[in-house]
Amino acid sequence: MNLLYSASGFAVGLLVGITGVGGGSLMTPLLVFLFGFKPAVAVGTDLLYAAITKSAGVFVHHGKHKSVDWKIVCFLSLGSLPFAGITLYVLKNFLALDKDISGMITFTLGIALLLTACALFVRSVLLHRAAKLQLDDKISDADNSGRFSPGWEKIATVAIGAVLGVLVTLSSVGAGALGTVALLFLYPRMSTLKIVGTDLAHAIPLTAVAGLGHLSLGNFDLQLLGSLLLGSVPGIWIGSHLSAKIPEYFLRPALATLLLVIGVKFVMV
Repeated sequence: MNLLYSASGFAVGLLVGITGVGGGSLMTPLLVFLFGFKPAVAVGTDLLYAAITKSAGVFVHHGKHKSVDWKIVCFLSLGSLPFAGITLYVLKNFLALDKDISGMITFTLGIALLLTACALFVRSVLLHRAAKLQLDDKISDADNSGRFSPGWEKIATVAIGAVLGVLVTLSSVGAGALGTVALLFLYPRMSTLKIVGTDLAHAIPLTAVAGLGHLSLGNFDLQLLGSLLLGSVPGIWIGSHLSAKIPEYFLRPALATLLLVIGVKFVMV
């Protein structure tokens, strides 16, 4: 185990616990800039890290709160998992042609970070509007909380899943903030708790498939994964308890601005 990696995992876990922002948007840039990992290795390791840590979150949401809409998870997965597989196939072919995929992953990572920063800026607005429309959690589901007609709702959900499948596989970013904002837009009358639980549940198979794909391509560091998990678990626990004491109106815009700057740097590389 590497104590520096564990300390970084603790710091990211702390921020995740306080802000609720997905670890990928924070962890992957940290691994690339601070520790000098290749973007592909940072993305692959972070995807498996996300699959493990998000599983615990879904256990709480589904087991305790019953806040996962599995119908929406299925429609998102219909788009995300095939497109994750297609993306991995393209990456494998690039490697087979002896081409460096670092530039592709770096640029996609920058775009994903820019989108995540924008999502953080508009998320509070969508949450405020959703609070006025939300139904009782027991009757809030995909059939009665959507913005469009049921047929178009399903198509839009699959399409959003496809976009997330490509972004998450290439950058490890997007399954959290972008997924939540997309669901808030598509299902404005669904309870916030169910939105979060559903997005979290969809992220597990997506990050697992994408992570295992990167593992098969050699984009993985076992020591790094173990060290990050060792530090992030207590970090998330402490951060979740501190979240009520730190004003969100200050921390979330500051974090979004930081991601915006990092995203521009990645795009310009």
